Amino acid sequence: AVVADSGCRRYRRAMVVAVPSPPRMTADEFFALPGELPHAQLINGELVVNSPAARHQRIILWLSYQFLRHAEDHPGLGELGTEIDTPLDTFNVYKPDLWWVPESQRLAGTDNRFTTPPPLVVEVRSPSTWRYDVGTKLRTYEASGVAEVWLVDTAADVVLVYRRSAPAAAHFDVELELTATDTLTTPLIPGWYVDLAALFAR
Repeated sequence: AVVADSGCRRYRRAMVVAVPSPPRMTADEFFALPGELPHAQLINGELVVNSPAARHQRIILWLSYQFLRHAEDHPGLGELGTEIDTPLDTFNVYKPDLWWVPESQRLAGTDNRFTTPPPLVVEVRSPSTWRYDVGTKLRTYEASGVAEVWLVDTAADVVLVYRRSAPAAAHFDVELELTATDTLTTPLIPGWYVDLAALFAR
């Protein structure tokens, strides 16, 4: 900038101060944290902790019950579980609200994290994490090879479904927005269906 000062011209150089971004936490650093951190995830290098609300938990428990009831009548369908560390890349370790794996990927009793991501993950809306669910987390699940993602929006009472039309599909090329009048099924688990009117009544 040029500034007039007592008849003289002074040249002052504008100073731009660069504020460094805080360093991103890595997956290795996340796993090295001391103690237990319930509901903690690493999202794009940021430690994110949320506390699920009552309706969030009711929906997860109801979905779990519906699957387990179906699985008892159809052995060999695989395993449904909740919140296990799922490392996806250097800066992302998620804890899906629900996940499903086929029998061939069933976890050992001592396993406390996945080595490969589960084919199906379900995320139920929490105020502090929904923006990640529909953004960074969805993109990272897609890039990591997850076959299908359900995003349960408890504010709008809709389920957003993202899936691959075939295992070799490079991206989620099937997208559905389902409401309480719909029934949700998945090609990954034959015969299992979710009555969304009953789901959103929780």
